[in-house]
Parts: sequence; structure tokens; C-alpha cells
Amino acid sequence: MKHKLLAAAALLTTTVPATDAWAQKTRGKIEDAEIEIVKERVNELPEATRNFEKVKMEAPAKTGEAVGYTYPDFRLPADKLNPSVRVLTIRQEELAPLTGNYLKAALGNYGTAYGRAYLHNTRSETASYGLDFQHLSSSRGPVDKKNSSQAQTSLGLNGETYSGPVALGAKIDLGRERYNFYGYNRNVADLPTQDSIKQVFKRAAIKVYARNRAQDAAFQYDLGLGFNYWSDYYQARESNVYATLRSGYRLGETSRVSINGDVSFLSHKDSLTVSRPFVQVTPAYEVTLNRLALSVGATLGYTGDTIGKARQFNAYPAVRVAYTVTEDKFVAFAGLGGAIQRVTMYDLTTENPWLAPNVRVADTRRGPTLYFGFNATPARALQVNARVTLSNDRNLYFYNNSRRDSSKFDLVYDPKATQLINVHGEIIYNAAEQFRLGFKADYNGYNVKTLAEAFHRPAFQSVLFGTYNLYDKLLLGAELYTYSSSYGTGYRRPTTVGVPFEAVVRPTDTVIDLNLRGDYRIMENLSIFALGNNLIGKKYERFLNYPVKGINVLAGVTYDF
Repeated sequence: MKHKLLAAAALLTTTVPATDAWAQKTRGKIEDAEIEIVKERVNELPEATRNFEKVKMEAPAKTGEAVGYTYPDFRLPADKLNPSVRVLTIRQEELAPLTGNYLKAALGNYGTAYGRAYLHNTRSETASYGLDFQHLSSSRGPVDKKNSSQAQTSLGLNGETYSGPVALGAKIDLGRERYNFYGYNRNVADLPTQDSIKQVFKRAAIKVYARNRAQDAAFQYDLGLGFNYWSDYYQARESNVYATLRSGYRLGETSRVSINGDVSFLSHKDSLTVSRPFVQVTPAYEVTLNRLALSVGATLGYTGDTIGKARQFNAYPAVRVAYTVTEDKFVAFAGLGGAIQRVTMYDLTTENPWLAPNVRVADTRRGPTLYFGFNATPARALQVNARVTLSNDRNLYFYNNSRRDSSKFDLVYDPKATQLINVHGEIIYNAAEQFRLGFKADYNGYNVKTLAEAFHRPAFQSVLFGTYNLYDKLLLGAELYTYSSSYGTGYRRPTTVGVPFEAVVRPTDTVIDLNLRGDYRIMENLSIFALGNNLIGKKYERFLNYPVKGINVLAGVTYDF
């Protein structure tokens, strides 16, 4: 999972709203921001820290300007796994930039309070630095009021200096999150107290990096060194020291060699103390021959975890071929690859904050993997992409309700390999940043051998989204999310004497979630916004036993300076 800024605006239960549209301004360093939409929880941490970066190979021909949306997916050959259970992500839209700093405050139902301070230096050719503070809390939730409350607070500091062709930078991210295990059985006389079901995560991430800025230099590099720390309410601790390298050397006008690598030394302490070293490197030779682009290499990886029978050392091909059928309009590609994904509690608890104590974590081995697809720009402002991925995974994790306490989730693995077919498609229309409309969808078919189901990994997920910017005065936006039903496990008293509980596989709800938002600038430096989340109002269970909030709204003000 990757180093990226999760700079999000307010989200009640299901989204982090994209109302910071006017926040990135001309005097400050404009950085990409993302909204991570997570049902019934909001991870407002700055960049979800991971110890690797996605490796992207340049297409053999120029492509159209990318629209302001991203979608988490698994790109091969040298990329890592992004689990399909992660929710969809949409990059926020922006109105005409004005200033570099802003303050936001908002209130909503469920006792929700939101605040954000974004403070950065004005645009400079020598350095950039800033602060991003965020807080979001709800004093009540969908179950027994305070028993399903939650709160997230984060602070991000960043700085970068430019010296000739070299950029040196550092990032510090701090966060605290409070959740409750409110998925308990409510058909009992005595409900649990709020303190007896609480969970608290503390996070700290530090990264320093160096990269060259000269785009015409023969040698391109991006080197990072970092440290991640995570802890929970049950005295579990995780420390991760890591390094990443992305590099390439141009041999000529049409060829180059690249070497990308990751190193991680992780220590985890709960009821046991576990050390998990990790090393992975992908050397490759890349060449462009007219319309044909070819990359040939290999991914070599070692992981120190010993869960199951998965090999610790793995070698996968890293081959990709792309052909430009029509310049600037249609590129077809195919490849064969694979990689080991570094899996940490730091990242897992951003996906599912209700994990049980003392779960055992293993790195996922994905490969060999075959993929093929195309990128097309059939008309101006229209982008169409499609991809099919066939993979063979070992130690792919699933979330299943714990037998000890069904309000918590264990990590479960299929002892045998899991075959996965992923079909991804998207179509996006972006008209001069004024009107955007898009649809993205994924189908994931999991072939598990010994598990009853692919627990809490939905087979289908999609998003239909649109925004309209009216004269840089009014910004309107909408998202409609759908997730197919997945599976969890419930437990009931058995009919057989002597058996404590009987496991029953149960489907989760099908999710249809509508979110609307609007921002209105009433003065040059002052704007108001309103958001409505889950407007269909169904308290669906994305995770078994955990209904989300119903209709929830948020209204506030933004001051730019």
C-alpha cells in the first residue's frame, strides 16, 4: 500500500466529502488530494503510508490529458496488490484557485463536527512547506447512539527544497482514530458500555526522499527512506523501517533500463513478537520501436512471514507489450507479471477498523498474472479504458467474523492458491473542467478452495459520478456507489449438545449509496458548503453486523486567505 496523501474533506459515515474544492490555491503549492470513501468509517489520515510505489510504464504514444479522477486498481507487472475490498476513490474537483491557505468548519447530524486547517507557503522556486490538520467526529452513530460514535484526528507536515536538479523533501504524518465495536448482539438485556468496546489507533509516519528534477537527465531516480509506527488499544505495536527506489537510465533515444526496489524490516508485538523482513527488486529493459513498446524483466522478492505453505522467495516475469493502434487515440497492451504485496496492520486497519486482537498478518504473493486491455480517447474530452487480469494468489487475506467474538474480524487465508479474474472498465467525459461525468466498475471473481466464501470481498463494485462548475461560483457534485453482496459468518446456538456455537455463512447487504454536495462562493474569500451522504437512507451492512448511518448531512463554511 502506497505513500500517498489522503487529504480529504468532511465525510460523515460513508464518505469524506469533496468540498475542499476551493482549497488548493495559486499562492500555495498545489498538491493532488484524494477522497477515500469508506463505508461507515472515515480514515482522514494524510497519505496512507506504504512501503512501495506503483510502477507505471509510459505508453508508446502520447495520451490525452488525464481527467481529475483516479480509481484504485491493480496494475502489473511490477505493481502490488490493491485489494478489491478497498472502496472507490475520487480525486476532488477544484474551482478557480485564489489563495494558498484556508480554514474549514462544519456541523451535521449524528453530533458531527468537522474542522480543517490547511496552511502552506506561497509558491516558491526554492522551497515548499506546509501543515494540514483535520478533525472529524460523530458523538452518535447508527447503533445505540454513543456506542457507535467515532473520531479521527490527523496532522501532516511536509517540506521540500530545490537545489539545482535535486529535490530533497520530508513528510511527517500523525494520526489518532477512535472507533467502537458496535457489531455486538443487541438482543440481550445488558448492552455493553462505550469504554468496554472501544478501539483506538495511533499512527506516525516519517519519510525523507530525494529525486532529480531534470527531466532530460539520462539517469532518473526517486529514493525514499521511512519509518511507520502503529499501535492499538490492546497494546499491539508495529514498527516498520523501509526504503524505496524507483530509477531508470536512458541508453538511447528509444531504450532504457530500470531498477525498482523495496526493502522493509517490520516488527510486530502483541501476544507474540514477530519480525517480518521483506525485499523485492524489479530490473527491466525497455525499448520503443515505432508504435511498439516492449519491457522485459523479472520481479524477485523475499518475505520473512511463514504463515501457510506459501514460498518465502518468489520470482515472477515482468513482461509488458503495448502497441499504438492510432496515435493519441488507441493503445492496446498485454503483459505477464507478478509481485509480493507488503501487508501491514498500519494499512489493514484503514480498510477494516474492527479487526480482532492478535490476528496474524502475511504478505500476499500474486503471480503469475496475465493481463490485457486498452486505453482509448475516441473523442476530445472522452476517455475509455478496459482491462482484464487473471492472477494466482497465495496468502490473499479475507475478513471473517471471529468465532470468539462475532463483532470482531479475523484475517483468514485459503491454504491453497486463490484464482482471481478481474474485469475493469471506465468511461470518463471531462469538458474543460466545467462538467465531468464518468462511470467505473470492477468485477472480481474469486475461486477459493477451502474457504466457504470469499469473505467480505464483493464481486462487483461501481461508481457513477459527475460534477458541474457554474462560473467558478457554484460547484455541484454527485456520486452513486454500488457494491454487490459479499459474505460473513454468524454464530448461533447449535442443536447438537456439547457444541458451543454453530457457524452460519450469511450474506451482507447489497450497497446502493447516493451522495450529493454543493459549494457556493458568497465572497472572494468566503464560501459555504453542504453535503448529503447516503441519501437513499438504507442502513446497509458493508461489514456483517455493522450497519452504517442513514441519511446524514453536513453544512459549513470555508475561509480562504
